[in-house]
Amino acid sequence: MDNIIFAAMQVIRKREGFEGQRAIVLPKKILEMCGYLPTVNGLYVTDIGFYPRATYHYRERPNGVSQNILIYCTEGKGWLEVPAGRFMVNPNEYLIIPADMPHKYGADGSMPWSIHWVHFKGVQAPTFASLLSKQFKEFVSYSPFLDERIRIFDSIYKTLESGYSFDNLNYSSITFGYFLASFSFADKFASAHHPIEKDAVDISIEFMQNHLDVSLALGEIASSINLSVSHYSSLFRKKTGYSPVVYFNHLKIQHACQYLQFTTLRINQIATKLGILDQYYFSRMFTRIMGVSPLEYRNRKH
Repeated sequence: MDNIIFAAMQVIRKREGFEGQRAIVLPKKILEMCGYLPTVNGLYVTDIGFYPRATYHYRERPNGVSQNILIYCTEGKGWLEVPAGRFMVNPNEYLIIPADMPHKYGADGSMPWSIHWVHFKGVQAPTFASLLSKQFKEFVSYSPFLDERIRIFDSIYKTLESGYSFDNLNYSSITFGYFLASFSFADKFASAHHPIEKDAVDISIEFMQNHLDVSLALGEIASSINLSVSHYSSLFRKKTGYSPVVYFNHLKIQHACQYLQFTTLRINQIATKLGILDQYYFSRMFTRIMGVSPLEYRNRKH
């Protein structure tokens, strides 16, 4: 029976595209910045996402990738194949794949996994990968389910989803180390986590996120929190390191990446959904921020 299921997977394999999925790929220029920011370059996320009930999910990378990969299975089953052998992945188990290691992995044919996954790099990343894999001897390990761990994952995801300000990059980097510690030191993992009250800039970013389908003038964004344009712009740049308009464009392109990765919408349709009527302006902006054209981005992901 297992052979039949595996044979079927050879025909119906999917890399991405699952109902309820979430995924963020950081732009090339942001990753370059992460590489030299002293508070970030030790350990930082390059890709992050969640795939629920990922039927026929499959990945094969004969030469590995430059990032380390952590996948945490919360439901269902999957498998991992690396040079050291083939391993089954069960609920509440995580797999770690060190950078540049050839690998294959996928969902179980009858009980497809639900996974939280992260790609990460940094000066300290090899040390964390070694710690998680017990000095590269165990590539699949058990770690009991902890609600707090998932809340931390969601916190990192939500932070990056709200843009790539210096504060966001710093927070996600530091918090990500805590997230990894929840696997390596599960018995010592602290459970306290307190939400922080939102300020005017945070509220304005939420306003941007809720209006990604339209073109907003700077005055409209400032008015949403009852501040003058000059005062708001000063506050925003001081906190994020970007102007509100540039930040808004980053959020639009982040959303465009998801359309390109998870839908078959044409480029002009995606531009329209993001409130950009000029397809060519959208393509230029996308290329400037992501380092590749929308079509190149889509082809790489598929």
